[in-house]
Amino acid sequence: MCGIIAALAQRNVTPILLEGLQRLEYRGYDSSGIAVIDGDGQLGRVRVKGKVAGLAEALENTPLTSQIGIAHTRWATHGEPSEANAHPHMSNDRFSLVHNGIIENHEELRDFLKSEGYRFDSATDTEVVVHLIDHAFKQGFSFDDSIRKAVEKLRGAYAIAVLHNAEPQRLIAVRRGSPMLMGVGVQEYFLASDTSALIPVTQQFIYLHDGDLVDISDDGYRIEDEHGQAVEREIQESYLAMQSVNKGAFKHYMMKEIYEQPAAVMHTLSGRVTEEHLVIDSFDTLNRELLAQVEHIHMVACGTSYHAAAVARYWFEQYTALPCSVEIASEFRYRTVNVPENTLYITLSQSGETADTLAALEMVKELGYLASLAICNVPESSMVRAADASLLTNAGPEIGVASTKAFTTQLVALLLLVTMLARAKGVDDTVQKQIIAALNACPELISGVLKLDNQIEKLAEDFIEKEHSIFLGRGPFFPIALEGALKLKEISYIHAEGYPAGELKHGPLALIDSDVPVVAVAPNDNLLEKLKSNLEEVRTRGGRLYVLAEEGAEISDSEGIKVIKLPACPEIVAPIVFTVPLQLLSYHVAVMRGTDVDQPRNLAKSVTVE
Repeated sequence: MCGIIAALAQRNVTPILLEGLQRLEYRGYDSSGIAVIDGDGQLGRVRVKGKVAGLAEALENTPLTSQIGIAHTRWATHGEPSEANAHPHMSNDRFSLVHNGIIENHEELRDFLKSEGYRFDSATDTEVVVHLIDHAFKQGFSFDDSIRKAVEKLRGAYAIAVLHNAEPQRLIAVRRGSPMLMGVGVQEYFLASDTSALIPVTQQFIYLHDGDLVDISDDGYRIEDEHGQAVEREIQESYLAMQSVNKGAFKHYMMKEIYEQPAAVMHTLSGRVTEEHLVIDSFDTLNRELLAQVEHIHMVACGTSYHAAAVARYWFEQYTALPCSVEIASEFRYRTVNVPENTLYITLSQSGETADTLAALEMVKELGYLASLAICNVPESSMVRAADASLLTNAGPEIGVASTKAFTTQLVALLLLVTMLARAKGVDDTVQKQIIAALNACPELISGVLKLDNQIEKLAEDFIEKEHSIFLGRGPFFPIALEGALKLKEISYIHAEGYPAGELKHGPLALIDSDVPVVAVAPNDNLLEKLKSNLEEVRTRGGRLYVLAEEGAEISDSEGIKVIKLPACPEIVAPIVFTVPLQLLSYHVAVMRGTDVDQPRNLAKSVTVE
């Protein structure tokens, strides 16, 4: 999981590459590097372990000036974070390469190259690729044919960009299974893992297809598809604004994105609902007639997106009467799958590039599903292009590694789909109107929760010295408890686990003492009394409870219990509303513990490897 940026321009590209890396750093921040071809036709390279800020300092001491270059920020998969393992990698001072993805057969290729006399300076799978290119070049192949010969030998997912010192005005890239796009300027061309890296220099983009090779030179560019045929790819305009990828007045992207949630929810609903009705009848090929055929729902996702699917399972079964199953993509891929007739496959991802989720989507094409639907935040993503239909969340760029507004807008999108299915299945129109009214109330309800920020920050002080925590919820709030625990562990490094509150007596009670804070989500619903009994089990064993209680739940501060009162809200959207204070709690705990909120250790935003 890495970020790539490359450029061929009419000016010094080093500042462009460096700024692009800073914008891509959410994709990886274990190490970074840059390579250019100087005026003498020599490859120059600077690499550092750690964040891009360290690379900027290194470039002050070792300036690189060129009109062509490649750069990379890395999240380690093969080989520990180190300067030697940082990209770009080189072969015989002829070729330099950056790579995103994983080469699955790198070990056998490494053995072959060693037998051919190649020496490896890193533990990465990437170095295999650049040596393969050099090996083909030594056999007499041209620059571009050497790359073609090399990628023929690769198994796995990759996006690569390559420089050759003998052709200092030429840049070649290939993508298969990992994202890569080209930015088009005025006699300037750029490559990047996503649009945010290139917003300062262009808003014209070409989204490369799987298997595409792009050959860029002073004369322009040429794109070939996976069969080697020249193709035209549409130039698309991006309306991503500079302010949407900046922190603004906030200290961290995560806090900015938490506070953007009322607007993000409105954007997800915009043009899709009126005060009482759905405006939309279909998503791409997924029309009302096809939805009426759906008899089962199967949702597959990873991480936070999996939690969104787990919440929606309750909604689908309650409001559409359709059986619904939810799975983690990395598990789904490796089991025998039996698909009931007329099953709708739903896949969720913030980035649309999550490797396991994408691979699962490719797999289901042969399994006899009625149709596949991608719920995603990135319209140009691989997932959106691969699915039969898509429902975009319209949350805007999410830079913080810990997902916030992408999660809440996924829940909103899923509720829209619930309503569509309910309508297609002939469910009482009154139910549909209730769901729409609740969705329309969401932005104001979330704004009301954000006003509790100071109270939640005060509560967070109790967690600073803790190393373990438990989150509890019942019904659709069990996945919300899982999501709350995930947020806390991701950014504060406190070990946190989510449980159904009714499961306490089946094991987790053994962990309860005064040093393990227990966070409970307490909506005013039909499971409230059951939840209160579960909380009493904690308190009588000396546990410390922190309860997010909806107005009317009649839970108040007392010995061993601290309560944050949330505004009353419609039951169906309560999981969305209750998510926000858990995000705030995790954020403030992390800040107080001094961790890197936006770029937590060992994690990256876009998980493009298995």
